[in-house]
Amino acid sequence: MEAAPLPFRAAVDALRGARLRPEIEIEATRPPQRLAPYAYALEAAVLDDDEDLADGRLILLHDPAGHEAWQGSFRLVTLIRAELEPEMAADPLLPEVCWAWLTGALQSRGLPYGEPSGTVTRASSHYFGGLSSRPAASQIEIRASWTPREGLGGVPDTASHLASWCDLLAQVAGLPPAVPGDASVVTLPQRRGPRPR
Repeated sequence: MEAAPLPFRAAVDALRGARLRPEIEIEATRPPQRLAPYAYALEAAVLDDDEDLADGRLILLHDPAGHEAWQGSFRLVTLIRAELEPEMAADPLLPEVCWAWLTGALQSRGLPYGEPSGTVTRASSHYFGGLSSRPAASQIEIRASWTPREGLGGVPDTASHLASWCDLLAQVAGLPPAVPGDASVVTLPQRRGPRPR
């Protein structure tokens, strides 16, 4: 980190100092090496009574020279996964709703961003043979990236982007909104119990 440019170090320091919901456990992890000259990664899990409701990874990328596809010098990349009830996974509007949650989480905090892209995937697993005792399982997966707009000193407000990402993670996990009384937020009902491995 000592050799990294000052804007990247400041962005990482802001991530490290962010205050998050108590249900979300987060820790630094090894970032990918080839996506950008500088990268920092976090892994998170949403826990309820030690039950893993959802998990995700958020990666901060930085290219001091800028990147044409990003339209900036920073990029945030995420993967979020959660188990679902099969009936919810069958909802044809689920992908659009999950994508709206991502953009809504950023907009609800007034965060300037650009160039969003991503996928929402739902998958079902059915078990056979030696695994036939396991119930069928359904999962939602959100893969996305966006460019956080840079503020003073060329540094984006990464702490607020992290908080927004945690809002999305909590919403996918089926937790109530962090702000009491916010009836505009709808969350996914989740499968309770251990995740199949």
